[in-house]
Amino acid sequence: MPALRPGPDRLAPRLSILDRYMLRQLLLALAASTGALATLIWLTQSLHFVSLVVGRGLSLRVFLELTSLLIPSFVAVILPITTFVVVQFIYQRFGTDRELTVMQAAGLSPFMMARPGLICAAIATGACLLLNVWVVPVSYHAFRQYEFQIRNRMAAFLIQDGVFTQVSDSMTVYIRTRDKDGTLHGIMVEDDRTPGAEATILAEEGNLVIVGDQPRVVLFNGSRQEIDAHTGRLNVLTFTRNTIDLSSPHGNHTRQPDANELPIAQLLHPDMHLYSRRDESKMVIEAWRRLSTPFCAFSFAMIGLLGAMGSNYSRQASIIRPVLAILGVVAVQALTLAVQNLASRNLQLMPLMWICTLTPGLICAAILFWPEIRADREKPAPAGSPRP
Repeated sequence: MPALRPGPDRLAPRLSILDRYMLRQLLLALAASTGALATLIWLTQSLHFVSLVVGRGLSLRVFLELTSLLIPSFVAVILPITTFVVVQFIYQRFGTDRELTVMQAAGLSPFMMARPGLICAAIATGACLLLNVWVVPVSYHAFRQYEFQIRNRMAAFLIQDGVFTQVSDSMTVYIRTRDKDGTLHGIMVEDDRTPGAEATILAEEGNLVIVGDQPRVVLFNGSRQEIDAHTGRLNVLTFTRNTIDLSSPHGNHTRQPDANELPIAQLLHPDMHLYSRRDESKMVIEAWRRLSTPFCAFSFAMIGLLGAMGSNYSRQASIIRPVLAILGVVAVQALTLAVQNLASRNLQLMPLMWICTLTPGLICAAILFWPEIRADREKPAPAGSPRP
């Protein structure tokens, strides 16, 4: 005797044992795949910062602290993709093992079978939204600040004895020895920050100090040697005490934050005293991108659900449907990037960003659940119930 469809329980707030079983597998697979892929991307992207360790003498701890600040941005990018992969794989495995067939024979509707996947998609969408709106801007801002300090300030305090340390692109420092109290002996500084006035500075002793949050070295009993660019003569200036700034050249101690590290409020209402009109359009597009792209996780999950549950199981369909689902995700992702590029040139096209991220998921949901909704509407009323 066929089981009746438990229609009234479709929207029940409490999860059944079957829901928890399916959701547990989805979330565990999502966490494992996202973590593994984020680690792989982190390892490949960290190679760009190896030069900071080799060239500036930074420790492994500083390298790990710097590169780990990029992990949230990696997770925000790959989470929609891993959501699709996990939903497609888990539900495809349920279909291969005939678990979906057993659920359908037990009277479960397509919506009830897809409910764990929808919950997983909702969690991924919320996580992406949280990352884009709050976590990624904060972590990326901390990364840029840390990188700026390393390139312009911190490296000055990591000068090693007997090693030519390149403090910046235009300055090299060498010290012979360093005492336990921080006193430097046998100092040579090659200062090329001023084109046409390159100088070599020698000093017997010196100390590293911080003045106005900037690294400086105080030199004692030394000389400054500079070749005149017009006459070719060597000018030598002796001194008993001199102070040299070891930070970035031309006194550039501050930097302008870019759109990727600004919060949503500043992106939507930028300070026009600091940015141009062209930058304003970029910031508005960045704000809309952060708010719209998390819903790609929902659309990708719906594509995966449709690919796994769209028709009855067969050997041929089990190969064709995943391929079509993958092609659909690639097409949606390419269309989303193209629309973002067009919207950056014409702000009137910004609503298309929401259409590209939400419409595929809504279309897949309509294809998957509309027969069930239509059957519920056409279901005859029970005997004895009053007619409207």
